[in-house]
Amino acid sequence: MTCSKGRPLRAWATGASACVLVLLGAGLAVQPRPVQAQEAASAVQDVTLQDVTLTFGDTVLRAPRITASGTRLSKDELAALLTSGPGEAWPARLVRLDAASLAIPELRVERTGPAASNPVVVYRDVVARDVRAGRIAELTATGASILVAAGPQRGTGTYGRLRATDLDLAVLARLYGEPGDGKSALQRVYAGFSAEDVAYVDARGTAVTIARIEGHDLSGRQIPATWTGALQAFTGVDYDTVTPAERSRLMTLGADLAEAVSIGTLEATGLIVQEAKPRDGFRLGIARMGLTSAGAALDDITFSGSDGAKAHLARLSLGGFSLSPTIAALRKLAALTTAPSDADLRLLTPSLGTLALKDLSLDLPAEPQGPRDPADPKAPAAPTHVGLRDGSMNFAAPRDGVPTAGRLSLSGLTLPASAVAGVPGLGSLGLYGYSDLDLALVADTSWNEATRELKLGEVSVSGKDMGSVRLNGMIGGIGPEVFNPDVTISSFAMLSATAKALDLTIENTGLFDRFIAAQSKVLSLKPEELKQEYVTASVFGVPAILGNSVGAKAIGAAMGQFVTKPGTLSLSLRPKNGTGIGMLEFGAAPTPAALLDRLDVNAKAN
Repeated sequence: MTCSKGRPLRAWATGASACVLVLLGAGLAVQPRPVQAQEAASAVQDVTLQDVTLTFGDTVLRAPRITASGTRLSKDELAALLTSGPGEAWPARLVRLDAASLAIPELRVERTGPAASNPVVVYRDVVARDVRAGRIAELTATGASILVAAGPQRGTGTYGRLRATDLDLAVLARLYGEPGDGKSALQRVYAGFSAEDVAYVDARGTAVTIARIEGHDLSGRQIPATWTGALQAFTGVDYDTVTPAERSRLMTLGADLAEAVSIGTLEATGLIVQEAKPRDGFRLGIARMGLTSAGAALDDITFSGSDGAKAHLARLSLGGFSLSPTIAALRKLAALTTAPSDADLRLLTPSLGTLALKDLSLDLPAEPQGPRDPADPKAPAAPTHVGLRDGSMNFAAPRDGVPTAGRLSLSGLTLPASAVAGVPGLGSLGLYGYSDLDLALVADTSWNEATRELKLGEVSVSGKDMGSVRLNGMIGGIGPEVFNPDVTISSFAMLSATAKALDLTIENTGLFDRFIAAQSKVLSLKPEELKQEYVTASVFGVPAILGNSVGAKAIGAAMGQFVTKPGTLSLSLRPKNGTGIGMLEFGAAPTPAALLDRLDVNAKAN
């Protein structure tokens, strides 16, 4: 469902639905004037109507010929059912539609409204089989063409074979044309639909092709404004100048529509978007796109640009997604009499669930180096290759628009060391003999409103043949005010935060050894001599800096052991008072020793 000003691509993706709706004129919301009901003919016969024109609002349908085979309707009865004008509502008419088949060799659908882009769609060989009480067992068309002759979206397109099964025209008529309370049971529109060989080229030369679109089990419920009324309300809206009353109405309509549609599954295969330009040209391919009520997945995504950039992603998926928080927020914001604030708009955040990707490969072209000197033997800079084996982001249901828990996990993140040359802490890795990096990152946090605590379940970085750094902790005094979008309020609320626990673990699997080897060459020392200097600095220097407390000496001794035999170094800090040390206390502490005196310190190295 899209408004008339939407991108053509959205129309292509619903091409089969357009075919399904075509017998209804895609505008069933318009109520025709009364028509006298007639007795059905007693004999089964074939009936043909010539030059049928139906007008529904700004949509006009034209069929040079319609043939109903195996029907008990007379020619006059069929003409009365399919004639625009006064009479019964469409659902009451359609339940009397009965035929073994309806054949329409050509059906032309065009818009006549004020919009600059008024598409014209021509369907070929439309056949509805086994039409009983307004329900069609199978609806097919051999193909269709679309033309947008004017406006920024102008272009041309075609469809291949179109098919829908178990289509209920009476349900469609009620959804589009009859208001409801928005709470009634869902009514199934069709069991399945498909469209093959979809293609479109716009005026810019952007070409879109889809090998096949297929969907199952579309259902809907009636809403107060009707589907047609709600969709028309969003057409041509200038959201920068909309009045508060109109904004509230649109929010209510948006919530109604979101709750009124249920899709079993929707799948598109063989999607290609291509724009042939010397500088900004690109080609995007997606082997498969799948959509269900709880998530979506894209498989085998490829991208290439005219600048030499290339990318491939084996799979991108979204699970556990829900619009329930967004719908609830729309209804809440609809009651406002003033423009919504940033905090109000943040409530529209849906439940994101888990976003995951697998096997990402990205090749970025080298930066332009200018004209090369023929006498310069250096080869041109190679493209930068970045890879990612697995990645995922998981978010708990939002509270006031902010997820209360989340986990980010990246594994197999590969990139050249030169790509992080300017990053603090990573920029020197190339000097230690690493030409390519293989990293893993994890960030796992959760907030408990009842205890006002933020738990750092794990924050870690690790690298192949390097080691890892892992941080765990607990921060108290974190109330809902910390998540306020007003920076002043959230910053002030952070002043009440208290550090309740901190655990740091450092594991060496090669980086420290390479560091010692590199520094030894710079200082003209043997590696063992340099390590001994670091041991001395750790055992005596670190405690002196930290105040020579018991805890400071424990930290220095553990660091000395780690330098002697670099394996694992762990540090655990707990406030002696059991309640935590506040942010203000950290800032007011005159020396590190003043803080360490208030902590239980546990430091060790294997």
